[in-house]
Amino acid sequence: MSLSARLTEWREKIRHRWMYRRGDGSAAPAAGGGAAAGAGGASFFAWVNEPGIGRLVKRIGLAILLIILLYYPIGMMIVHKVDDDLDFAPPALGAESGSHAVAYAAALIDREVNRNGWTANDPFFMPGVALDNMPNFQQGMMSALARFGFELTDQLGRARGSSEADPDLQRAAGLLQYPGNVWIWNPSVSLAPRASSESQYRDARTRLLAYNARLAAGNAVFDVRADNLLATLERFASDLGSSSALIDRHLAEKAGSFFDGEADDIFYFTKGKLYGYHMVLRGLGTDFDRVIAERNLQKPWAEMMESFHRAATLDPWVVTNGALDAQFQPNHLAAQGFYLLRARTQLREIANILLK
Repeated sequence: MSLSARLTEWREKIRHRWMYRRGDGSAAPAAGGGAAAGAGGASFFAWVNEPGIGRLVKRIGLAILLIILLYYPIGMMIVHKVDDDLDFAPPALGAESGSHAVAYAAALIDREVNRNGWTANDPFFMPGVALDNMPNFQQGMMSALARFGFELTDQLGRARGSSEADPDLQRAAGLLQYPGNVWIWNPSVSLAPRASSESQYRDARTRLLAYNARLAAGNAVFDVRADNLLATLERFASDLGSSSALIDRHLAEKAGSFFDGEADDIFYFTKGKLYGYHMVLRGLGTDFDRVIAERNLQKPWAEMMESFHRAATLDPWVVTNGALDAQFQPNHLAAQGFYLLRARTQLREIANILLK
């Protein structure tokens, strides 16, 4: 029998079944085994189609149940985005238009909070509450920007250590330290509304933009000195050292686990941190281009940026924490840790050159 003939036969069977229905709305029983096979479906439809107000209530209840079952998986697919785009850039800055690194930090905050949507504090009725990779990536990135905020306040944004800290940078550094999982209301803490993570980060972005605008107008300080770059790179390296220690401890405790629900959390938090540092360092490379050229750091700087690039773009389909000498189950944390330590070593090498 041809395919078109089979389709015609099936269509006629379906049409015949719906044409000849009982008065109560249920399908007429089929002959032989078909009656037993369709009994469950027929009784279900008969229950849904019972006359009276109950029919409307049942249909509404089924519709709500269907929406709930589809809301979270479909919503998660729509919301989820681990944005590790290394071609991302802030609006173009001229030679005398402020700090490129500050512009990168402000643009990243805007992208994650206002455009991609901050998911780390999503309440139970938002589909993002079921995500874990994207929230960890966003919080890792924000931790890198928070460290950069401290360096702006303590080193880069003041003429000397004894001078007054810039008020906008000081405020921005504090706001970037705000926890990323705070929603506007948490009855276990307080019945009163609280400042959300997004509101704090938006305020930090406003402060960074205000500082950059004053810097472009000549009313703020961005001290482009070798010792300032040295101190900043050393702080970044120390922070990456704590991340490598976290990876090392997890490998020592759980490497080889077939099911490891923490491995992807650590992986994406570290990935976000490495991505954040990569973008900030790209801006610092432009801000300190004169210092880099004077110390012949172009090649070491490019190699360091390549290591950050490789570490920040690792993107396995599923993060696994296999044994370190496994043949078939990879260990993505170990691979990430290798590039992290390589980038950290190169940061230290550049700092040593700046020290001489």
